[in-house]
Amino acid sequence: MMLLRIRSAWRVVASSLLLGGAILVHADTVDTDPLNRDTKVREAFDRFYIMDYNGAISRFETIQGEHPTSPLTTDYLLYATLFKELFRLDLLDTTFYANDGFLTGRHTVVEDPQVRDQIKSLADKAVRQADIQLQSNQNDVNALFARGWAKSLEATYIAMVERSFGPALHLALSARSDHVRVLQLDPNYVDAKLVVGVYEYVVGALPLPFKLLIGIAGIHGSKATGMEMLRDAAARGIITSVESRTCMMLFLRREARYAEATQIAESLVSQYPRDFLFRLEVANLQKDAGLGPVAIASYRQVVDLAKKPGYFPATHLELVYFGLGDSLRGQKMYADAVEAYREGAFQPTTSPELKRRCLLAAGEVYDLMRDHARAKEQYQAVIDMGADTVQGQQAQKFMKTSYTGK
Repeated sequence: MMLLRIRSAWRVVASSLLLGGAILVHADTVDTDPLNRDTKVREAFDRFYIMDYNGAISRFETIQGEHPTSPLTTDYLLYATLFKELFRLDLLDTTFYANDGFLTGRHTVVEDPQVRDQIKSLADKAVRQADIQLQSNQNDVNALFARGWAKSLEATYIAMVERSFGPALHLALSARSDHVRVLQLDPNYVDAKLVVGVYEYVVGALPLPFKLLIGIAGIHGSKATGMEMLRDAAARGIITSVESRTCMMLFLRREARYAEATQIAESLVSQYPRDFLFRLEVANLQKDAGLGPVAIASYRQVVDLAKKPGYFPATHLELVYFGLGDSLRGQKMYADAVEAYREGAFQPTTSPELKRRCLLAAGEVYDLMRDHARAKEQYQAVIDMGADTVQGQQAQKFMKTSYTGK
């Protein structure tokens, strides 16, 4: 769905993030498309929430085949395909969205043109299917919801992968309009509160210079209103409960409200213990809250669980090792920190950018250990991977003058 999984501005900063919901809470008081309560659909979402993306996609493909004219079933497939790609690109790591560096920083992303085209094709298809239904009934809330969801998912891809924030936000505005209309027609269609709530929060939180940059200075949002809507979707949403909680978790982390965010993360782990990212987020939040020893134990638990064959359907252990390295470094356990950073640098799924970050951090820790000769080895490896990158420039600086931590 959206993040910014940030698990997403316009469902971007989600993310992260990370991840929608298929939980029936007070279902008798909430309206939704009947498909969302279908057993097969809930089973597919359950595969999605343990990050078995291929298993979820195959099930959603079957469901789409059984309902070929439904925009909602096209949305299901779009949703799983999008998040599988975001995970491959390391864009479901909420640390990336925990501050405004996401908006202003440089982050290398290499698109897969075939997947990009598939995502945009699915989004276009869902919108066309919804439009056909709306021609017969312009107040069809199920069609309006499906159309808005498709737009929000495409906006997530445009913002997070292509980093075209202006077009993404304007597409998200259109998604918001569809879901505002849904809520006007049926206030009990709680799932529509996710898109509207994320939009309200993100636009309300955007710094004014960024609003001016992308030409939306006249568009307003409210963080408080957004949070209130997300809380309701988290409590009563049919297919948005998990994602609403994930978005709340991310936003609370940005506000340094770590105890509240950790409570949400732990509830998600309790519900989906085999979801790698939820367990990682618990450790990340503990680290950010300054609970170094607790975070170290949590990161190591994730590593241990990953050693169990098939426990996590998908992992990016480099994210765990990088967080572990930071936590060990914060406790001045420097030798262990170097080991963790270097372990992260050489995982089979480590991206070039994260590898540079790991090796740069290892070099910094060697300098803190007053071993500049070994630090320079790490810095040179970073430079060899890209002297003109952010990490490469830092490495060149520290080659000449040892890193001091200041």
